[in-house]
Amino acid sequence: MEYVSTRGSAPALDFEGVALAGLASDGGLYLPRQWPRFSEAQIRGLRGLAYWEFAVEVIRPFVGDSLTERELGAICHEVYGNAFAHEAVTPLVQLDPRNWLLELFHGPTLAFKDVALQLLGRLFETFLERRGERLTIVGATSGDTGSAAINAVAGLDRVEIFMLHPRGRVSEVQRRQMTTVRAPNVHNLAIEGSFDDAQAHVKRMFGDPAINGPLSLGAVNSINWARLMAQVVYYFYSAVQLGAPDRKVAYSVPTGNFGDVFAGYVAERMGLPIERLIVATNVNDILVRALARGDYSASGVTPTITPSMDIQVSSNFERLLFDCGGRDGAAMAAQMAGFAETKAMQLTNAQREGASALFRGFSADQDATARAMQWAHQAAGQVIDPHTAVGLSAARTALQEEAVDPSVPLVTLATAHPAKFREAVERAIGVRPNLPARVGDLFAREERFTELPGDYEASRDFVLTHALAGTRGSSAEA
Repeated sequence: MEYVSTRGSAPALDFEGVALAGLASDGGLYLPRQWPRFSEAQIRGLRGLAYWEFAVEVIRPFVGDSLTERELGAICHEVYGNAFAHEAVTPLVQLDPRNWLLELFHGPTLAFKDVALQLLGRLFETFLERRGERLTIVGATSGDTGSAAINAVAGLDRVEIFMLHPRGRVSEVQRRQMTTVRAPNVHNLAIEGSFDDAQAHVKRMFGDPAINGPLSLGAVNSINWARLMAQVVYYFYSAVQLGAPDRKVAYSVPTGNFGDVFAGYVAERMGLPIERLIVATNVNDILVRALARGDYSASGVTPTITPSMDIQVSSNFERLLFDCGGRDGAAMAAQMAGFAETKAMQLTNAQREGASALFRGFSADQDATARAMQWAHQAAGQVIDPHTAVGLSAARTALQEEAVDPSVPLVTLATAHPAKFREAVERAIGVRPNLPARVGDLFAREERFTELPGDYEASRDFVLTHALAGTRGSSAEA
């Protein structure tokens, strides 16, 4: 399997190369040169498999020669057979005759990011050991990626991780899951500004020879193809349980950076019969506007009760635009250069038509989010977090507007455990969810992180100085 950049000028890489590289050298994102396709018979053949076996079958075409079948099987069995609290890993829960939840929060940090990042940590370990190399991971988080990535690589000898989060804009549980990890290879940076600012710093580092020359940089954000690949598995897993390939399925996906819903697009391109993908956003609705009117224009980020979705620049949207727009790397590079300069972009006709064939976007403000939490609790006895509630609100709106075929089950991705957002849940339904026992004494542990101003040079210089110095201790306590 060979991978190409969305911007056309970076060298093609194999799976091992893209897993370690993250962002392409031309600033683009890697995608397979061709989508693998599963026949209906192959999809039927997945019925009855355990989750780790599903993962092997779905991931195998993307891995190529980078892993033997035995190596891939061992990694998937270790990750999905041991690291998750539910035997099904991503269980389905029915809310009513039309609506389902796909629970993705049974991993060690209680968020959907664990499903992919637990696997990515093992892939890093395997590939770096084989090469005899070290990797400096730089990442930005709006809440859940940071803790999941840190958990996945904490203590690995060949990995140093620097995670940037917007100071004061993540929940207390999200912050503590990052800042209480005492492994010496973990560095938490709280920067002034928004997630978009943190993400921009990380992207800039990959193109900055001052840091990308001395260090071998890797990514854990969803710009890393291997992470998206792992998320494709639970679309197949849930759809087969609901009758695929003999029955279509639709999904509503709470979306900020467009990675999780793009994994659904990949599943559809592979042959999974997905009838509709609902892109669910909060009031930071750039994706809804882009899908409805072709207007991809960023404005200021509005803080909400769904901080993981407080994003205006959705990195993975570039992958969709590239694939729908004819896979013209030069045109994509020019389009993204214009967006970087003006923060505004108009989708081409081909991009709009390609996206509208599968996607619909709906946004939910905080009142609608609260109503969705109340409905789930009162009508179905389910306590859900506010991000999941955005997805459920969009799902119910889509059904009312007949944006989804009435014969098709509609699955909302439950992206985080409600206890990660206890205050918002309690305000909405009067119930304060408890953290699972497996999280341990999270609020008793000491926090360690470094506060930095919002300028790029401060982030870059901190990473460069500490990585080159071989600092193995935690960042200075804030």
